Amino acid sequence: MTPNPPLLTINDLFRRVVATANPRAVLWQDEFDQWLPISSGQIYQRVRALAGAFLAWGAQKGERIALISENRWEWAVTDFATLAIGAVNVPLFPTLTDEQTAVLVADAGCRIAVVSSRQQFDKLNAVRGQTRLERIVMMDSAAVPEGAIAFSEALAGANERGNESDPVFDALARSIGPDDPATLIYTSGTTGEPKGVVLTHGNVAANQNVVAADFSLDSTDACISFLPLSHVTARALDYVMYDCGAQVAYCSKFDKLPEAMREICPTVFVGVPRVFEKIRQEVERRAGLSPVKKRLLAWAVALGAGHAETVYDGRRPSSPLWKLADRLVYAKVREAFGGRVRIFVSGGAPLGLETAKWFASVGIALWEGYGLTETSPVIALNTPLSHRMGAAGMPLPNLELKLAEDGELLVRGPSVFAGYWQKPSMTAEAFDPEGWFRTGDIARLDADGFLFITDRKKELLKTSGGKMVAPQPIENKLMNSSLVAQAALVGDRHKFIAALISPRFTALEEWARQHGIAAGSHAELVADSRVVARYAEIVREVNGSLANFETLKRFRVVAEEWTQESGELTPSMKLKRRVITERYAAAIDALYDGEATAHGE
Repeated sequence: MTPNPPLLTINDLFRRVVATANPRAVLWQDEFDQWLPISSGQIYQRVRALAGAFLAWGAQKGERIALISENRWEWAVTDFATLAIGAVNVPLFPTLTDEQTAVLVADAGCRIAVVSSRQQFDKLNAVRGQTRLERIVMMDSAAVPEGAIAFSEALAGANERGNESDPVFDALARSIGPDDPATLIYTSGTTGEPKGVVLTHGNVAANQNVVAADFSLDSTDACISFLPLSHVTARALDYVMYDCGAQVAYCSKFDKLPEAMREICPTVFVGVPRVFEKIRQEVERRAGLSPVKKRLLAWAVALGAGHAETVYDGRRPSSPLWKLADRLVYAKVREAFGGRVRIFVSGGAPLGLETAKWFASVGIALWEGYGLTETSPVIALNTPLSHRMGAAGMPLPNLELKLAEDGELLVRGPSVFAGYWQKPSMTAEAFDPEGWFRTGDIARLDADGFLFITDRKKELLKTSGGKMVAPQPIENKLMNSSLVAQAALVGDRHKFIAALISPRFTALEEWARQHGIAAGSHAELVADSRVVARYAEIVREVNGSLANFETLKRFRVVAEEWTQESGELTPSMKLKRRVITERYAAAIDALYDGEATAHGE
């Protein structure tokens, strides 16, 4: 079989999708939660129709078109239609507030927006006057409100066109080149204001050409698209799957994911670390409901730990006891993912060595990858052919990497963006004089060339004694407990490091019931001395693995579980440290009360 030539643009990828003639290229759920297929030919006709509507509305090459939607087939059609005419896709998280959305739509200068639902339309329509918007297209067809255009209207006649092609449309899509901008992605802003990252067709294509080379994906594979497509990781995965002719099933709500995994039985599963941590915690929670199951899980994990390296290396241990544990325990964990996954990948944030070891201990090799929006996105990735537990992976072959004097990772290559949207000063700061992109991550490369990310440069805490502390690895250790949903270290310019801990209240309330603790509110629960003592045990256990200057001298369990909706987490589940330090300023001050006489470094 002759390999495909390298992609030059995302439109090349779209042409491959059409050429597969796949009758089940996409799966989607109707209002009765039934999975229905869309063929690659139907995708072509719908993309062609929507592209024609955009052109009829005056959209031109370089035009920015906003896309605000959960994961659904209309998202992909809108994306491909936008790119086919040389316009620029501006994907925005549907969880943003109306004011946040208005700022970004106005900044991008969008005249057209495509939204998923009445809720998203109302949100955007309420701030329409703050933008240049002329048209808002709504995907949901029921009760389209005044001022909206029905998505079905824009696609009128597409389903009746059969296999006919459109030479004019095809020629326009082919005329778009590698240097043309494809997408404007606003970073989620963990430490500052959002910045619009401009990625060209060539940037994305360069990453796509090499990122999945070691995974042997083909038309027999399937994945569930559930991570927010406004985030570059999810979008890149969908492109990979489309490129190899695999099936993409769209899951619009995270709470539908368990059922979708059972029904779709994917072969590829990509999640952010928090997804894997939640699955681990749920396995442990369910086992904890029965003393027998709890002991069985503990036995199986302890046994599996001795074979973790074999599993991570992609091999099946030959031990009879391991095979017994596999039948009794490990197989049930795999069943939670549908039972057919052969490739597990974690990206979007640091995974944590403990999480990787736990999954290897239950028979799952979880490959970690690393990248940024600015690098389209993947920089390094563990693969079946090249992997090291705890590493971010081996750098992609078309990238150059080096470390600055302070340990910051610098990157150069065809997938690295050219700059931020309308922010020349920020763009200049992002590159060194030789054109190396400053990632903002502290890293190291081992003797074999594997990349390890130790922390974000801007998030390093420097104690008053001059010690530098990387918070993320320690926070990940705390979150290994099923009782901890999130943790945020504080202590910059202070004598010692402390922590704010956000409980996983479902697990904490269950633990409290088992220990006869009754509380009328979350605030009363976290203030109970027995609860505080339990979290102190967790902190002491983590401290046992830390250097003295890193240890947590004090902590505070807060009465809120941090979420994206309440504002403490970004859509990719990263901490918004600035928000947390402002919101809990009084609690942090209390942690450092009497600091001058406290023990610490």
